[in-house]
Amino acid sequence: MLRSLLQLFESHASTQEPELTVELATASLLSEIIRADTNIEEAELEAYKKQLYRQFSLSQEALATLAKEGQASAEEAVDLVQFTQVINTHCDNQQKHTILKSLWEVAYADYAIAPIEEHTIRRIADLLHIPHSQFIKTKLAVTDGEV
Repeated sequence: MLRSLLQLFESHASTQEPELTVELATASLLSEIIRADTNIEEAELEAYKKQLYRQFSLSQEALATLAKEGQASAEEAVDLVQFTQVINTHCDNQQKHTILKSLWEVAYADYAIAPIEEHTIRRIADLLHIPHSQFIKTKLAVTDGEV
């Protein structure tokens, strides 16, 4: 009986989803910003794809696939930690700043930042170990058009 339980756990472990990539983790976080205020604007969706293209230089087909997978991952996610852990493991501070800037640009694509969008970006910044001063500077740079 113990052997059958061990086999069950082993088979379950082998069927788990593959590890997240930095690209998919970033796409999922950006998608979380779009979904935050439940008012999805076309400008936000365009900014989402633009940021993914800018960061990862993908073909149109790969970009469409990544955008769709990012949205699906965000919808299925229970929390943000699974995405930020991947970024913390594989990205340096400059790359994290680029992601933060992208989050603000997606949120501000409709020229308004809902409080829930700002709160979500704050949570992500905290999980990425980005100082509050950098959080504010990046927000101001995006909203004041200094990008």
